[in-house]
Amino acid sequence: MEATRSDDPSLNPIRNRNPNPNPNPNPLSTIISSAQVWPTIDGPLGLTEEASVDYARRFYKFGFALLPWLWFVNCFYFWPVLRHSRAFPQIRNYVVRSAIGFSVFTALLSAWALTFSIGGEQLFGPLYDKLVMYNVADRLGLSGLA
Repeated sequence: MEATRSDDPSLNPIRNRNPNPNPNPNPLSTIISSAQVWPTIDGPLGLTEEASVDYARRFYKFGFALLPWLWFVNCFYFWPVLRHSRAFPQIRNYVVRSAIGFSVFTALLSAWALTFSIGGEQLFGPLYDKLVMYNVADRLGLSGLA
């Protein structure tokens, strides 16, 4: 009698039955996947897709004009495009590049600031007084302390 009984779940259809017939275990993901994705954080109140491409392109290009904070604005405003990798490929191109540019700019600015604040006069020696900007008024004789 033991030989006829099998514990293999593939042979026993009652044991193999999934108690949850929904293949998607997270019920919220079906709601999220059915919701419409908007290119801007404004949702339906924001820009159309054509206008969004134009704005993303402008923010990206003007970021090179020494205004890298526009790259941050681009990433913030088009955050839904960054979150959903397959949505809005034309906009995503500019937003991802803006994110990379802002990250590089932030790393360079942080390195520069830390170099001067930590290294200071010990790192640069006598050249440090010429590099820092807090003594410009003294050098030009504008402070009255000459």
